[in-house]
Amino acid sequence: MIWPRATVVALAASLLACAPGTAQRAGRLASIRLPPGLAISEYAPDVPGARSLALSPAGIVYVGTRGEGSVYAVVDEDRDGSAERVVTIARGLRQPNGIAWHEGSLYVAEVHRVLRFAAIDRFVTTGRGMEDPSLAVVVRELPESDHHEWRYIAFGPDGKLYVGLGAPCNVCVADVPLGTIARMNPDGSGFEVFASGVRNSVGFDWHPDTGELWLTDNGRDRMGDDVPADELNRAPRPGLHFGFPFCHQGDVPDPEHGERRLCSEFEPPALRFGAHVAALGMRFYDGAMFPEEYRGRIFVAQHGSWNRSSKVGYRIVSVRLEGDGAVEAEPFAEGWLQGEEVWGRPVDVLVMPDGALLVSDDRAGAIYRITASRN
Repeated sequence: MIWPRATVVALAASLLACAPGTAQRAGRLASIRLPPGLAISEYAPDVPGARSLALSPAGIVYVGTRGEGSVYAVVDEDRDGSAERVVTIARGLRQPNGIAWHEGSLYVAEVHRVLRFAAIDRFVTTGRGMEDPSLAVVVRELPESDHHEWRYIAFGPDGKLYVGLGAPCNVCVADVPLGTIARMNPDGSGFEVFASGVRNSVGFDWHPDTGELWLTDNGRDRMGDDVPADELNRAPRPGLHFGFPFCHQGDVPDPEHGERRLCSEFEPPALRFGAHVAALGMRFYDGAMFPEEYRGRIFVAQHGSWNRSSKVGYRIVSVRLEGDGAVEAEPFAEGWLQGEEVWGRPVDVLVMPDGALLVSDDRAGAIYRITASRN
């Protein structure tokens, strides 16, 4: 077991009631548009840079970040749908965006490695336990780059740890395993590429019935406002190639690399989102709180555009499936974008045991909770 030198465990907890800007954000939440019968509230208002979310069996929500370099535990002790404490469990990490729970341990992906925190629930609950050698480096040599270097991780139904390894560029022929989704055993052994031609996936999940992997992928930049689309892709088996950098959105050859390969050689997207919406975190909804029509849908966080003449994204969409295919995406929660003014950027979603949907926002530094009224 090795303690990474950059990791600092913080014993102090932040009291959420004192968070600056809470009243202002609460007012802005009133502008969020939702389907009838649904409501949004603040779950935790003081989580700086909140990005990827993971849930432990104890009901503790763990939160990764990017530029902040911290990992948080968000605790709703009385289970009333509003967290009382945010505990900083690590500081000084290199973009610890990816976060996943597996068999009693929290896994955290930095740019260059994956860490495993054991006994972390006990530490968060009691403040004891981290004096033990309970943190280990699982993978020491993830490939590094200066582009798309934030990792997304999740455990699949096969018990393996999957990690998105974004391309080191806007568009280029990347050295494998960059530009892929890879997987490995929980101890870091058995590393292999699962899917190729993936420019930058920061969200994936498995179909609750078929066990098939579905993933979001961000399209390349600097081809105009409306091309190419961000993608929702379906990977029912290993070895599929989704086209990057040769072909985008299934039918648009890349102007620099498209002459090398035909679009027909690659797996087409299951669904196209708008260009530059920055589709990130996604989850299949298997809860019982929302109306029945949402069960089995995919909720996708669209982080929002940064290089488009008019902004798009900044919302949550729901994707309706029929059979093995994705039929359409429709708005679910909108309002973080008001005209051309942005006050929040959704990053990830998480289905809670009661069926509520959590949404992280790295712009506002908050986590929201979407619920349905019970009639």
